[in-house]
Amino acid sequence: MAGAPRPGGRSAKVRAAVLSAALAELAESGYHALSLDGVARRAGVHKTTVYRRWGTREALLFDAINARADEYVPIPDNGSLRADLLDLTRDAITNLSTPHVQAVARSAVALAPYDAAVATTNTAFWTERLAVDGIVVERAISRGEIAPTDPTEVIEAVIGPAYMRVLVTGRPVTEEFLAATVDRVLSGLPKPAKDV
Repeated sequence: MAGAPRPGGRSAKVRAAVLSAALAELAESGYHALSLDGVARRAGVHKTTVYRRWGTREALLFDAINARADEYVPIPDNGSLRADLLDLTRDAITNLSTPHVQAVARSAVALAPYDAAVATTNTAFWTERLAVDGIVVERAISRGEIAPTDPTEVIEAVIGPAYMRVLVTGRPVTEEFLAATVDRVLSGLPKPAKDV
C-alpha cells in the first residue's frame, strides 16, 4: 500500500535515532533540562517530527525505555522457571547498569512523588513491564512447575533485591547473588497439588 511505513525503513530509523537521543540527553543533562528540541537536534531530525509523534518528554521517555527493555531484556523460555528467572534478572540488571537506563530509573524514583506526569509514566511502564516479565511465571504455572500465584509478585521479589543494590547500596550484583535470590523466591512459591 502506498505511503505505508516500511519495517526498518526511514520511519523506524528516525524513531530509533530519536529514542537513543532521548536517553542520551537524559543521562547527560538530567530530566529537568531535557527538551524535545534538544532531543531533535541530537537525533538530527526536525523538531516537528518529535513533537508530532511524542508531544511530551514523558511520552518520549516511556517509548524509549520500553523499546530498550524490549531489545535488551527479552523474555526467556528455557522450560524451567529457575533458568528463566535467572536470565530475565541478569538481563534486567545488565540493562539497568547502563548510564542511560540508570538515569531514567533514578529520575523516576526521585521525581515520581512530586511530579504527576512522571508518576503516571513510571506506573505505566512498570505495569506493562511486569506483565510482560510475568509471562515466565505463567508458563511455569501452565507446565505444572508451581501452583497458581501472582506473576507480578514473583518478578518483583526476584528483581527487587538486585535493583536495590544497583540503585541504592552500590553493592555488587554477582551471579551468586542472583542465583541465591532466585532460589529464595522459588523456595517460597506454592507447590503444585499432587494427583491423588
